[in-house]
Amino acid sequence: MVSHFTLGVEQEFQLVDLQTGQLTSRIHPLLDKGRPLLGDHIKPEMLQSVIEIITHVCSNISELRADLTRLTESVARLAAAEGVALVSAGTHPMSLWQDQQRTINDRYAELEEEYQDVGRSILIFAAHIHVGLEHREATIPLMNQLRTWIPHLLAISANSPFWNGRNTGLKSYRAIVWRRFPRSGLPPTFSSAYEFDDYVQTLIHTGCIDNGKRIWWDIRPHPFFNTIEFRVCDMPPTLEDTLAIAAFCQALVAKLSWMHKHNLSMPVIPSHFIEENKWLAARHGLDARIVDFVQNRTISIRDSISATLDFIDDVVDDLGCRREIDYLRSFLADPRGTGADRQLAVYKATGSQLAVVRYLIEQTMQGLASPATLTDYTQTIR
Repeated sequence: MVSHFTLGVEQEFQLVDLQTGQLTSRIHPLLDKGRPLLGDHIKPEMLQSVIEIITHVCSNISELRADLTRLTESVARLAAAEGVALVSAGTHPMSLWQDQQRTINDRYAELEEEYQDVGRSILIFAAHIHVGLEHREATIPLMNQLRTWIPHLLAISANSPFWNGRNTGLKSYRAIVWRRFPRSGLPPTFSSAYEFDDYVQTLIHTGCIDNGKRIWWDIRPHPFFNTIEFRVCDMPPTLEDTLAIAAFCQALVAKLSWMHKHNLSMPVIPSHFIEENKWLAARHGLDARIVDFVQNRTISIRDSISATLDFIDDVVDDLGCRREIDYLRSFLADPRGTGADRQLAVYKATGSQLAVVRYLIEQTMQGLASPATLTDYTQTIR
């Protein structure tokens, strides 16, 4: 079982100026210094205030932990030498999208031309989790079922309460910004991999897209790799949060794969019902009460996630992710709530968005080797 369900993570970190706490357009010097050391494991995004870290394909969660730790620490050191801190959150508390510079790249120029302000305002930061599959034909029936847990993943990762200097009143405002893009949000159901492939090829042949990577659903079959890619999550606040979410995704895929091999399945919920729960997760995070559309009842999303952890428990030890799943159980019981809740608590106590940035830097480096420059900064910013 274990060897089939490989893991990979892509994380979009904010680049924050050490003097001002604002986002800074520093991706190009970081790439110049970082690529000789890290190769294709760091890359730019649409805006210059973002750096993406891409792990190797990891056979288990322990490998992922080691790889993600190494990459994040390496990029944090490079950034600190440039007067920049990494921040892990779905949005920045106060920086404006209108102040950001687009990355110098022909591809991003094309995207800006096509999407205009929808593209220019994409000042959001996500974590994507890839889980490998042994057989591609299982991807679509698994994705149809896995859509049910998209709201749960959003609630766990909710870490973007601020937008353009405002407290939005939502726990994941990133989810709202992202839905402006075409081919985003929840995917429809497909009857087979053949039907999905036909859909993609139709879009390519008619000029709607140039390749399958421009299908940006919350969960998708990766167009080039034999993985299911979970794309709904805000950037979680800490390494441990990211690993717990990755373990949750891996265990869900493993459990549903076992069921698929034994001609069993979970109910496939229509997208319009899942959208109701996704909205509740974006608005309330782990405080949401969602709808169990199978049993026609409301339930707290914490209880629903806890029941899901019980559902996947029989594959956890085989996958070697007991530590991460236990962390997730503790996270559900923690009264401090999500990353969004903790940001809001700092803001309520201080009235300062700079204090929130300081807190985010500390959270981002929690459990990692922090460059001295970052330590000095988080001790002085108020």
